[in-house]
Amino acid sequence: MATLTKNAPTIIYLTILCYLFDKSYQSKFDYDFVTCGSALKVTNTASGVRLHSHDVKYGSGSGQQSVTGVDSSDDHNSYWQVRGKTGSVCQRGHPVKCGQTIRLTHVATMKNLHTHHFQSPLSHNQEVSAFGDNGEGDEGDNWMIVCTDKYWSRSQRVRIKHVTTDHYLHVTGDTFGRPIHGQKEISAYPYINDLNYWQAAEGIYIKPTEVKSRAADIDEDEEEEESDDVLHHDEF
Repeated sequence: MATLTKNAPTIIYLTILCYLFDKSYQSKFDYDFVTCGSALKVTNTASGVRLHSHDVKYGSGSGQQSVTGVDSSDDHNSYWQVRGKTGSVCQRGHPVKCGQTIRLTHVATMKNLHTHHFQSPLSHNQEVSAFGDNGEGDEGDNWMIVCTDKYWSRSQRVRIKHVTTDHYLHVTGDTFGRPIHGQKEISAYPYINDLNYWQAAEGIYIKPTEVKSRAADIDEDEEEEESDDVLHHDEF
């Protein structure tokens, strides 16, 4: 396992932290669905850990940036932005449909949730990593939201299925040592069970009405061009 490297704070994550703790924006969280462009934490309902990443690389397997599970609810490294699948636009503020393919981009490092045919370091399931540069990776970044209703509801459990390998985002219960002591291994697993259920947690959820309210001031072509960009401070 590589040693922890410093990741300088970015405008993106500082903006998220400011708005999360600004009570004047709490009403913006009152929306039933997960929407494109939103930045959120996702919790494994069986273990209680939140999906997490950081500038620490695996010491085996792919050597890419590691993805883990953490107990803390206030760690800024657990925010992920909902974006369209590779090469596709996910219109900001539109609710994510059950069965829709998306990417989850780690806000602090701008790498995408990813899996591939490397073994995970502890359980030897399929490794899950964070991959790409500035939010762009490859087809291994695409995940399908598996749920039973029309849209991804914040109040319901979902499974997050990798499109290329048909494996599910999963918590094994195995725990890392240094330099990420106590964090849980996240892997991809081919079978359905309770350890691959996830639920939307804390976050900044963009409502469709918020996008529409800006439409009069934004040219339609410009809005389409910006819709799948990484988080901007004017989105909150």
